[in-house]
Order: sequence, then structure tokens, then C-alpha cells
Amino acid sequence: MAEAIELEIATPERELVREQADEVQLPGKAGYMGILPGHAPLVSELGTGFLSYSAGGGKPRYLAVHGGFVEVLPEQVRVLADLAECAEEIDIERARRAFQRAQEELANPSLGIDPAVALAAMQRAEARLAAAEGK
Repeated sequence: MAEAIELEIATPERELVREQADEVQLPGKAGYMGILPGHAPLVSELGTGFLSYSAGGGKPRYLAVHGGFVEVLPEQVRVLADLAECAEEIDIERARRAFQRAQEELANPSLGIDPAVALAAMQRAEARLAAAEGK
């Protein structure tokens, strides 16, 4: 079994990560998945949440991801996200304001905001906060 796995993370606009990783955790549509080298092949839809990975036994790195697909092969993980941000790119105060705004929209139906839209916005903001804070 290989000791590392090639991790590629890209959005339609850019490539964010291309490096060897010891492990990867990511949000699938039905929940979080942990991927280690030698993992069985799979293809899954991505959910909204944070993706974490570690390389060379170092500290975990975090990204916020929303939608897209992941392809897992025994020696490679390829993430094609609709939206993704590295933790260091995230404006925490802006993400907090977006989270609070979405909570208010959910709590106040008289605003006329579709609850599904408000919930999705809240989940994106929560994922950005979790990635930025390294959780």
C-alpha cells in the first residue's frame, strides 16, 4: 500500500491544491468521508462543508467546499468543486455576517426568502468558518 495519495482540488476557475497527502477528509453528499492511500475506487457528489488533509505528517490544512464531485482511486483523490476556498483566503468576519444573515432569514419567513436558499447560504457560511478556524 502506498504511503501517500495524490490530492488534486480544483474549481472551474482554478486549481487550488496538487500535492501528496497522508489522508483526506471531505464532505460527501451523504456525510463526511475519510480517505487513506489504497482506498477503494469511488465517485461521489460533494456536499457543503470543509475538506481537510495532512501532508508529510504536518498540521492539517483546510478548505471550504460546496458542491461538485470527488473521484477516489487507490493512489489519487481528485476533487472538482463548484466552489472552494483555502482557509487563509477566507474573510472570517464576512463569513460570520453571512451566517447571521442566513439565520435571520430562516427565522423570519416574512422576509420572503426561500428557506432552502437561506439554509444553503447558512451551510456555506458555516463551512467557511469551520475551514478558516481549522475545525
